Parts: sequence; C-alpha cells; structure tokens
Amino acid sequence: MPPNTARRQTSGWQASSQVSEPAPGVFFVEGPASNWIIVKDQSGFILIDSGYPADRTLVIESIEHVGLVPSDAQALLITHGHADHTGSAAYFSDTYGTPVLCSPEELRQVQGVVKHQIGFAQVLPRAWNPRVFRWAAHAIAAGSLTAKPATAARAWSVEELRGLPGSPQAIVVSGHTPGNVSLLLAAVDVIVTGDSFITGHALSRHTGPQMLHRMFHHEPVRAVAALEALAGVDASVILPGHGPALSMPLSDALASLRI
Repeated sequence: MPPNTARRQTSGWQASSQVSEPAPGVFFVEGPASNWIIVKDQSGFILIDSGYPADRTLVIESIEHVGLVPSDAQALLITHGHADHTGSAAYFSDTYGTPVLCSPEELRQVQGVVKHQIGFAQVLPRAWNPRVFRWAAHAIAAGSLTAKPATAARAWSVEELRGLPGSPQAIVVSGHTPGNVSLLLAAVDVIVTGDSFITGHALSRHTGPQMLHRMFHHEPVRAVAALEALAGVDASVILPGHGPALSMPLSDALASLRI
C-alpha cells in the first residue's frame, strides 16, 4: 500500500484503547471501520478477519500488543469475503505462510474468482447522503478497490476448525454473502457474528443489534431469514464485524435486532 495511505489509516488509532479482552483469551479489536478478533489458548493463536488492506499495520500491532508474534498465527479465519474483512489475508498467506480458511461456499470469493460486494451502482444513487459519502471515501482510501485476493485460501473442515485455538464452530448464515458465517467459541461463551448482524456502522445512527443497510447484502431478504441458524445458540458475548462488543445473551440480541 502507498505509505501515505498507511499513515492516514493508522492516524489516531491506538491498540491500548482499541483492543479489549471480553472473554479469556479472546481479544476484540475495533479497527477504523471494521473489527477483527485474536483467539489464543495454550496451543497458540488464530486471527478472525483482518480489516481493510490499509489496516494491515494495525492488525500486526494488535497481535504484538497482546504479546504474540504475527508469523505464529495458526490460521486466519474469514467470516466472509468482503474487502473490509479480508484486507490482510493475502499478506499473511504470502509473507508468513498462514493458512487462510473460509467456508466452502465462500471460497471462490475469498480467492477472487467471483465477487459479491457492493459496487458503484449501489453507492452512487445514495452518495448525496453525507454518511454514505464518508463511508465510501474511507473504503476507497482503505484500499477496497485494490484489495488483493487470497488466492491460496482453502475451505475449512469441521475437524480442522475443532483443532484450532478456541475450537471455533462455523454456523453458515448466508445472504450477506453466499458463504457468510458466524463463529462460535463455545468454551468461552462467545459468538463472532461478522456481518451476520452488527452493533454499529458508519451508515447507522444507532448502536445495538442491527442488520447492515440492505445495499451491503447479496440477498437482503435471505440475510434476515438466515439468522434462524443462530436461534438456540448459547452465547453471552457478541463480537460483531462492525460496532462495539456486546455482553448479553445472543437470544436477547436477536429478539431486539433492528432490521
């Protein structure tokens, strides 16, 4: 990335205030526009999502902030293949040989073969809205249009996930993208929702459980209906792809969700 872009994105961001530990061994990192999670136990650590391409230095800083070495990551798990979640995937794969893993249904997008992402056709008619304009300007500055796909990514298996730090369990919540998932860390009562639902966003005036604006979803109606996959899942800590972490039962969050 150009040096000036890196400086622009890191300006004002500090790991000391943006990294929290809402559950033992689970570190929630609030990036400039999207979040990522570090999960560690006695066997090592994994990374879940990785911000925009220009957030790479922040991803590395956050890992080092919690006393870990970026090259030691056992895997980088991707909740879905949008550029604000896959920004460091190619770098980790190419530089450290980190396995980049996603759901089988999302693999082609993470590899860059297909693209299910918002484009100019959805943004331009709404660009008069200052919130949309500011979001779009940040996304472009953060490298969304030039994001490098993780061509070496591969699909995970249930057994492979179970053997990783935190023993994550993937729950497919399709609609935002075809292979979008949430990840359950059952041992610590945590659900990583990614963009299945969020708690805040640059386009939203509200904080709390909510869906992203419909223009971000590949299939908006399905994205809402697919939340049924989370019904009955036990978790009391919610870590979204956008917005702050929540300490509340997942069932309560779903019941109060803004559509």
